[in-house]
Amino acid sequence: MNNHDTQQSTAKVSIYMPTKNRREIASQAIASVLNQSYRNIELIVVNDGSTDDTFDYLESLAATDQRVTVIHNEKSVGAPPARNRAIELATGDFITGLDDDDSFHLHRIAALVQYWHLLEAAGESFSSLFTQDVVLCGAQQSLSKKPGSVQMQDLFSYNLIGNQLFTRRPYMLGAGLFDEQMPAWQDLDLFIRILGKYGPAKLLDCGLYFFNDEPREDRISKASKPKILSAYRRLAEKSEYATPKMKQALFLQAFSPFYGFRPDTRDLMEFGRYGFSLKNTAKLARIFVGKTA
Repeated sequence: MNNHDTQQSTAKVSIYMPTKNRREIASQAIASVLNQSYRNIELIVVNDGSTDDTFDYLESLAATDQRVTVIHNEKSVGAPPARNRAIELATGDFITGLDDDDSFHLHRIAALVQYWHLLEAAGESFSSLFTQDVVLCGAQQSLSKKPGSVQMQDLFSYNLIGNQLFTRRPYMLGAGLFDEQMPAWQDLDLFIRILGKYGPAKLLDCGLYFFNDEPREDRISKASKPKILSAYRRLAEKSEYATPKMKQALFLQAFSPFYGFRPDTRDLMEFGRYGFSLKNTAKLARIFVGKTA
């Protein structure tokens, strides 16, 4: 076995997962991690103030599998603080996340570790990896169509990565972790900072993440327009990377078909704060008259 193979087989991968009152579905997500073909992993589960039997389930699991670390929050603090606490405790060379209603393909971690080292050996410059999602909704499933590479500036127009990024733990720490004051778009915000500081994200073009798209009351799509616009303003104001044109593109994300919001005259005035861009203005006009961009 050469040094490259040894590096692949010994790199430790940390997976963080917050959960609250979803013991049954969370157990399926957890099983998809612990059954990975890649064995050198640790799973850090944050029980964020659950009132069901999640506490007992996780304690029993941690007692039988040394790869599992459990954090119990007596009161719910929300997903970003829960994720940050797990990331800070992680000991892996690499790190990625999992939502408690989603799951991993059996070979997800093995494929990502192997692809990372392959790109490094080829001299590629990158900060992180992501994969296609298998989107599940009832009996239907579809495969996402993400591009092969995502630059930081691309994320101001659309979150082309999705909700999980695979990267080196020091990169996530160096980028500043999740902003616990963001009312929405926490993933997007962190991804922008990671790619801005360490380079583009590369696609492993396989459906290795199973995304549960069943309708739910707590989905981000249920967030109010004021909440989404508040997230936009915080991200736009603090971003060291954003040009006025990029901030306009970010503003338009609040009015994508995903959310279903329509801009009013006050929104048009806010859009105009960052000057004139023919492309962005044309896109806003299409949204304003009820057409998709």
